[in-house]
Amino acid sequence: MDAELLRQYLEFYQDLGIRTLYRQVGQALPPANPNPNPNPIPMDLPPLAPTGDTLLKIIEDIGDCRRCRLSEARNKIVFGVGNPESPLVFVGEGPGADEDAQGIPFVGRAGQLLTQMIEGTAKKEGIELLRKDIYIANVVKCRPPENRTPEPDEMEICGQFLHRQLSVIRPKVICALGGTAARALTGHKEGVTKMRGKWFKWQEIPVMVTYHPSYLLRPYNQEAKREAWEDLKKVLHYVYD
Repeated sequence: MDAELLRQYLEFYQDLGIRTLYRQVGQALPPANPNPNPNPIPMDLPPLAPTGDTLLKIIEDIGDCRRCRLSEARNKIVFGVGNPESPLVFVGEGPGADEDAQGIPFVGRAGQLLTQMIEGTAKKEGIELLRKDIYIANVVKCRPPENRTPEPDEMEICGQFLHRQLSVIRPKVICALGGTAARALTGHKEGVTKMRGKWFKWQEIPVMVTYHPSYLLRPYNQEAKREAWEDLKKVLHYVYD
């Protein structure tokens, strides 16, 4: 296995939250000498993603998902919505009550604010862009009880589907909404206030971190609103200029 392919595998497993890989029992280690075996036996690793993967294929693979405890109280799986060829993807934390009822991400109060942010900022910056032109998804596809933060194992299990969504779309930029999405995409552990407004990377795709719209709905976060609008301006000009 060449170094580039190995790097891709390791990045893939890191995105899923996997930190340790084990070799199969009985599998020989590479010889520890300056003249390695010219015909080494490659490790049997699962593919990075199914060949010819599509969003429809991912939906089919999710099915009536019962892979984690979030399925126990959910109403609908909330996969994603928007233009599958969009150069810009927004990633949030997880569905709320309105999203769980409709099966569409960001349709409640926070979603309405996100729509205003996208369309209002684009209009002010002279960019022709509507919400339907971009793609929106969440880290987890089922609503966490009482809108709690998803647990690490829930994010790991659902992370494989977000990874595949982003790999299929291959946007020019990803915008992470809130700390949970930021940590899932970048692996960084800082709070969103320290990460916002900065560029990170996911699979070589630039990631901009900003506040989740639900945080901006709180009346005492007026300064955060201004900062979020500045973050969004950076994203829109990077993608559409």
